[in-house]
Amino acid sequence: MLSAKPTFSRRIVPWLALGGLVALAFIVVAPFLAPIAWAGVLAYATWPLAERIRCWCNNKDTLAASLATTLLALTLFLPLIWLIWLAQQELGHLYPALQAFFANPPPVPDTLRNIPWLGDWLMHQQASLIANPQGASSVIKAWLAAHTADLSTLAGGLGKSFAKMIFVVVILFFFFRDGTRIIRELRHVLERFIGTHVHDYLHAAGTTTRAVVYGILLTALVQGVVAALGYWVAGLSSPVMFGVLTMILALIPFGTPLAWGSAGLVLLLQGETGAAIGVWIWGAAIVSQLDNVLRPLFISSISPIPFLLVLFGVLGGLLAFGLVGLFIGPIVLSVVWAVWREWTAHLDEEASDNMAAKNELVTNE
Repeated sequence: MLSAKPTFSRRIVPWLALGGLVALAFIVVAPFLAPIAWAGVLAYATWPLAERIRCWCNNKDTLAASLATTLLALTLFLPLIWLIWLAQQELGHLYPALQAFFANPPPVPDTLRNIPWLGDWLMHQQASLIANPQGASSVIKAWLAAHTADLSTLAGGLGKSFAKMIFVVVILFFFFRDGTRIIRELRHVLERFIGTHVHDYLHAAGTTTRAVVYGILLTALVQGVVAALGYWVAGLSSPVMFGVLTMILALIPFGTPLAWGSAGLVLLLQGETGAAIGVWIWGAAIVSQLDNVLRPLFISSISPIPFLLVLFGVLGGLLAFGLVGLFIGPIVLSVVWAVWREWTAHLDEEASDNMAAKNELVTNE
């Protein structure tokens, strides 16, 4: 009994030290977990392109990583710069258009006037604007004054998001340069703790990551095309531009209302009340709902995990981890699904053996 105590101490102390070291490392790295996750997802999704660039650079890792990072950074930042420029241009014309709209509100179309509840409400709003055109401006100014703190918080959040994007680009360079070595060492370390089945788990995580990325891109493309079709039918002057804007904003959860809401507002300020309401209905009932249907379908068609797990992973990950949870949620559930299938694989084998035995017994009889 006396000799067992030192042996137990020699075993438990290193594990406690390792656990404490891991906890301290987690505390240090915790503020950067979201940028690391984003960089990992982007690096994995674009790894085939990075490998081609490495071949063109004669396997010069630093040069290839620099070119791949620059290309991906341009892909990330150029649409953002274009959106900022577009918003600035639109805001420059929005205030005069609002003033003209309040001073001379357009008449309510006959098709909308005959709708029982909606027609009465629209005619009442038009009469209110005609009777007191400054009232709406006062309400908007009071709302902006009351929500100044919220707007400042939003601006601060945008600044933090931009800083995180810078970190993502920096981390991407090292993932592109040292990704092969990182994966090899990760496999080796995880194999020591989990066993040889870790390769199946990593394969499931990789397949799900690729499926989520492609699912998000395909869903955004479909939403942009469907929205552009609605803008064209409504008579919007630039349906293609607003369709592209919808596609870009569709990459952000619940971002499409900003696109079709702005398109409807432009039509409303132009006096096309019926077309504006039609765009809003089209956007709310069709364009935004496509995200909830097509994204899980696309992901489950590429990844072997069931549709319901993908749906839970996308929505649950978004609620738990924010935007990056779109990827983390399905990846976690895919690994859990792989573990579950491994642990229950013998049940399928037993069922197959029992069926074969029954068939052989029936044949002998």
